[in-house]
Amino acid sequence: KVDVEIDHHAHHHHRTLGDIVAILDASTLGDSIKDKARRIFTRLADAEARAHGTTRDQVHFHDVGAVDAIVDVTGGVIALELIGARALHVSALPIGGGFVEGAHGRIPIPGPGTAELLRGFPVVDTGVKAELVTPTGAAILTTLANGAGSMPAMTVTSVGYGAGTRDLEVPNVLRCFVGEVADTAARETIVQVETTIDDMSPQLYEPVIDRLFDVGALDVFLTPVVMKRSRPGVVLTALGPPGLADALARVLFEETTTIGVRWSEWRRARLDREMVTLTTAYGALPFKISRLDGRIVTVTPEFADVARIARDKALPVREVLEQARADARRQLGL
Repeated sequence: KVDVEIDHHAHHHHRTLGDIVAILDASTLGDSIKDKARRIFTRLADAEARAHGTTRDQVHFHDVGAVDAIVDVTGGVIALELIGARALHVSALPIGGGFVEGAHGRIPIPGPGTAELLRGFPVVDTGVKAELVTPTGAAILTTLANGAGSMPAMTVTSVGYGAGTRDLEVPNVLRCFVGEVADTAARETIVQVETTIDDMSPQLYEPVIDRLFDVGALDVFLTPVVMKRSRPGVVLTALGPPGLADALARVLFEETTTIGVRWSEWRRARLDREMVTLTTAYGALPFKISRLDGRIVTVTPEFADVARIARDKALPVREVLEQARADARRQLGL
């Protein structure tokens, strides 16, 4: 159990997304924790912007911009890292009911920002007249969740509880199950957002792809196609967790020449994977290892490091890649 005490009587300036990102970047947190925290606050800013008819850069956080929200977000991400969670699945989220006093007066529950964040995610009305999901909580769950709805088949290894301080007519408790999925590969639902473009400079695709990853895309790829009047075009496809369709579509509308976007939900199977550091003839390198039923099936070095070594040593990239992979497999006893 960790208690964080914050002086709520101290004056906090309203912070923008840029202010919060600067705080995260200046911290000593690990890169993966910073990246996930940035994605959570970016999604939160996008939701507030849609709710209030403005842009993410113009959003001024009130309670969610205070120190306690930064602690909530980074603390949640760190907790998931500490338990070694490779995927996160959430149940239908209880939306609560009634009214709450906010910076803009009395508003219905869930608030506008929370309602935007819950788009695409299953929700349930438990009849409780209280705020059960805050904007910060909704941003954390909808950004990091790989799936939502019924609990997947799994072997439970541990159970944790977190109790709130408010007295409600139902237990004010958050419960977390940790376990191993029963399937040979993890099953999850993803959203696929795509558009077809034939009138945009190829130079613009790189910043578009960067922005899609910034808002939480799991993968982005381009597919060449031949369109009407035999014009060459590109299908730009972005994959993301459920609930991210609107944010991905917004990026495509803002950053490309498209006037239409389509999306659909897909089920996918994904092998368990982890990042490890292994010793090679070129020194220690990060590798991505994937497993099927606990058995290692792929061992792949990070390509950016392979390319850097090849450049520094004036060697063919293929030679460095093959040597690094062979060294890693030998070290793993494969």
